[in-house]
Amino acid sequence: MTETTDTIERSLVLVKPDGYARGLTGEVLRRVEAKGYRLVALRVLVPTRDQLVAHYAEHQGKPFYEPLLEFMSSGPVVAVLIEGHRCIEGFRALAGATDPTAALPGTIRGDLGRDWGVRVQQNIVHGSDSPESAARETTIWFPEHG
Repeated sequence: MTETTDTIERSLVLVKPDGYARGLTGEVLRRVEAKGYRLVALRVLVPTRDQLVAHYAEHQGKPFYEPLLEFMSSGPVVAVLIEGHRCIEGFRALAGATDPTAALPGTIRGDLGRDWGVRVQQNIVHGSDSPESAARETTIWFPEHG
């Protein structure tokens, strides 16, 4: 007998400025929907510094922090709130390893990403890494759903 759970998670997905600029938003969303997750909310915006400071608070003081904020505010991003059983873990598997060179074929980063030789890893997408970070990030990007 198959056990089911009623726990439906929500996760934040960001199509980063590199993914948006390369016209990969539709492909990312296609893969999310093909995986069976529901799009709850979506917006295109250029993030404010305040949003990015809140989002990347755990990286403050690290050498890549300011270049990361600069990259993430360099153009539009697509913020998406997704929903589904184990969607946090599922999207992270779909996204692939953070380093696109090491990401497996079949993943978003493995198929669509590469190392561009720049100061900050441009790896197309972000996905929440835990229920706690998903809740925190949702309040930053979609306060009406937090």
